[in-house]
Amino acid sequence: MPHAPEFPSARRATPARSLPTGVKRFMHTEASGGLVLLAAAVVALVWANSPWSGAYDRLWQNRFLVQIGGFRLDEDFRHFVNDGLMTLFFFVVGLEIKREIVRGELANMRIAALPIAAALGGMVVPGLLYASVNAGGPGSSGWGIPMATDIAFALGVLAVLGKRVPTSLKLLLLTLAVVDDIGAIVVIAVFYSGGIDATALAVALAGLAVTFGLARSRVDWPPVYILLGIIIWYATYRSGVHATIAGVALGALTPARPLAPSETVSRWARDLSDSPSAAEVRQMTIVARESVSPAEHLEERLHPLTSFVILPVFALANAGVELRANMFDAPGATAVATGILLGLVLGKIAGILLGGWLAVRLGIASLPNGVRWAHISGMAALGGIGFTVSIFITDLAFDEGTIIDAGKAAVLAASILAAIIGAGVLSYVGPRSVAKPAPSP
Repeated sequence: MPHAPEFPSARRATPARSLPTGVKRFMHTEASGGLVLLAAAVVALVWANSPWSGAYDRLWQNRFLVQIGGFRLDEDFRHFVNDGLMTLFFFVVGLEIKREIVRGELANMRIAALPIAAALGGMVVPGLLYASVNAGGPGSSGWGIPMATDIAFALGVLAVLGKRVPTSLKLLLLTLAVVDDIGAIVVIAVFYSGGIDATALAVALAGLAVTFGLARSRVDWPPVYILLGIIIWYATYRSGVHATIAGVALGALTPARPLAPSETVSRWARDLSDSPSAAEVRQMTIVARESVSPAEHLEERLHPLTSFVILPVFALANAGVELRANMFDAPGATAVATGILLGLVLGKIAGILLGGWLAVRLGIASLPNGVRWAHISGMAALGGIGFTVSIFITDLAFDEGTIIDAGKAAVLAASILAAIIGAGVLSYVGPRSVAKPAPSP
């Protein structure tokens, strides 16, 4: 089989760098969490199609009620997961975005140009494909569904492929997914929110302003931020803007730079006596904690919780689609499923490749060292693994249960197909991308 052709003007960037420790830890957690997420999705799908499917439905229809004075929250369990627990997931997404913008790949526009352009193409083309199939139909509001990429599953595939995939490609996919997250957040906030309650929104914005002021003043007392977070979340929930946006906003406001330079910790460690007093040990602990940014500290604590608990619970609550012979008979259901399949499988590949190629062709970006266009093709296919956010948007986009089920079934099918295509391309390209040693004289 011939090699995949190289696109023209594929100039090379600086040599590949090893992944920072924090990024390695993040990607390892995401990849491992992807396996748990997959297991939860399989359990939900099997359960919903078993003789015990009634118990599955009853579980998520149970009510979750909290009332304290004028504060009242009354949701079924599924909406409590989607509106409440998923806020923590989006908070970690906000921390991840902040880290990438301040200290990661998005801090350098020359490096960031390629994943930004690829991500934009990977959102626009799938959305347009979906819209072209569903224009004027009952599923027209679902154009945001095929725009998303599930980083946990995508990184899980790369983890399975191991050394067949260049390190630079892993970092490129991570950065692309961050930009994709930003796009998904904007889409949810602008297009999938209800009528706006100006008073509640003003309270949420005021809470964010107070949080920003306290963070800038270096106030380090977790209870006050937890209380503010609850107030901001509830005000956002009541405002009509989707409640998970509060998590993103709070993550974006979290400082991503250390409060104390690492040199200070080294100096304190050198100067610490052999028999330090309790006061010296306490001060050393404070200085050591401040040498790590609040964003990194929170992400390290919360990321395992969201990857191994919250997202699997979300999958368990939302992936339980009852597969029926007539599930696509409802008006618009077939068009919705077709649009999602085309968008996630074909649209992502075409959009990511087109966006990246244009960026390189225009001279504003270059391919990382060790990465060829064939690698980008495989990565583009993995971008079609939409799972978490695509299912999330499916619930927001439609009110009709049959269309929601058809959409979720299409997301699951498209994500599996995208994973197979992406893994197949990268498995083929990987070994052939290693330079052969020169023959001995």
